[in-house]
Amino acid sequence: MAEYLASIYGTEKDKVNCSFYFKIGACRHGERCSRKHVKPTFSQTILIANMYKNPAHEQLYTIPPDQLQQDFDLFYEDVFMELAKFGEVEEMIVCDNIGDHLVGNVYCQYRYEEAAGNAVDSLNDRFYAGRPLYAELSPVTDFREACCRQHEIAECNRGGFCNFMHLRHPSRALKRDLQDAQRLSVREKERESRQKRREEEDDRYSRHDSDHRRYKYDDDR
Repeated sequence: MAEYLASIYGTEKDKVNCSFYFKIGACRHGERCSRKHVKPTFSQTILIANMYKNPAHEQLYTIPPDQLQQDFDLFYEDVFMELAKFGEVEEMIVCDNIGDHLVGNVYCQYRYEEAAGNAVDSLNDRFYAGRPLYAELSPVTDFREACCRQHEIAECNRGGFCNFMHLRHPSRALKRDLQDAQRLSVREKERESRQKRREEEDDRYSRHDSDHRRYKYDDDR
């Protein structure tokens, strides 16, 4: 029985836990959901709720697509660079949905759980664009399962109110530049770490040799 319950955990067959929360880290029913939203105590993924304010949803007039993309790229770069301060970012995505539970959500998946925990602790004391940030650990492990596949091929008929993620993508050049910069930073930190270890080892050997000579000198006396 325990094996069966484990196999259906977080799926549509699970009558106790909410499958949408498990896959997406959000549910349109919120706290009123009839199924449990089990918040993780450890995770590589964080959610910053309602962080991105899409001008296309906020303005009463039409904004040219090029301007929208430029504005989003500035937002994406700003947030990515800040989140990368806590650790290596494997993936960062921004929702373009307009449903209350997904609107403006930013998800960041780190390489290590420790980085995600540090990011949540820090961000909940921060503001962005004059608004307080609300960050939490998210159960999302696979964004492919969380995203709307119909939207990716322009066939979703629910639009922004879809219960699955509709992503807003940064320009390819920007994403490539951010990833390259992060890889360079990681390599630099690894070099610094190796150099520090070598210096510590050299220092230990140096102290050992000094102590050995001192003891030998005392014995000679």
